Amino acid sequence: MLPESLLLAGAGKMGGALYQAWLRAGMRADTITILSKTSHMYPNTLHTLEAVTAVPECVVLAVKPQMMESLLPPLFAKFGAKPLYISIAAGKTLGFFERFLPGSAIVRAMPNTPSLVGKGMSGLYANAATTHYQKTLAENLLKAAGEVIWLEKESLMDVVTAISGSGPAYLFLFMESLVKAAIENGITPEQAKILVLQMVTGAAELAMQSGESLAELRQNVTSKGGTTEAALGVLMHNDVLESLLKQAVDAAVHRAIALS
Repeated sequence: MLPESLLLAGAGKMGGALYQAWLRAGMRADTITILSKTSHMYPNTLHTLEAVTAVPECVVLAVKPQMMESLLPPLFAKFGAKPLYISIAAGKTLGFFERFLPGSAIVRAMPNTPSLVGKGMSGLYANAATTHYQKTLAENLLKAAGEVIWLEKESLMDVVTAISGSGPAYLFLFMESLVKAAIENGITPEQAKILVLQMVTGAAELAMQSGESLAELRQNVTSKGGTTEAALGVLMHNDVLESLLKQAVDAAVHRAIALS
């Protein structure tokens, strides 16, 4: 079940990724209106809110967070509390949106950049005005781009931001470092990239399909006195890696709280 009509406000990378995901999920392009002052990439793109003639079932807010205060009042003046509003803006709380959209059903969503290839991860949280039907609409819209979890409290959105929202950057840095290490040990740059990307992709797929825990999967690779044990001895010495990642996630959580 997907909305019969949808207004996408903002057509940047994430908004565009969601648009393509909705089409793959079966939504017709003529049921999606895009509101963007600059984009000319998609059909049904309007450059002013005045050009929108019908109230959509759902409004997805995909503009930059700093643009929300100027966007929300005219949206509410035109549509009122009739649509379901879904925000993918980092750091903007339900309280912020409820000031501008009183009485409206509002869902906060935090997708990530793998949504561009249909492998996204989104955390969702809804306000009290959101019905079960509307929650299902929101879930299906984000599921079109990957996996979805519903959170028990809104403050956990900051943790989702730090883990799955920012997390791809952590992995890209890890992969960059492995590629450099491979090159320094004689592998060509092209081969190093293939080795690392396929290893990461394969390991993630194995973890998804296996019934074993991550610790068990790690132990399965680690032979007594072998190469993996030698490498893990460096990475796990005095819990340095675990501690560093905890510090990184805490820093991201604190920044998300500050932005909100």
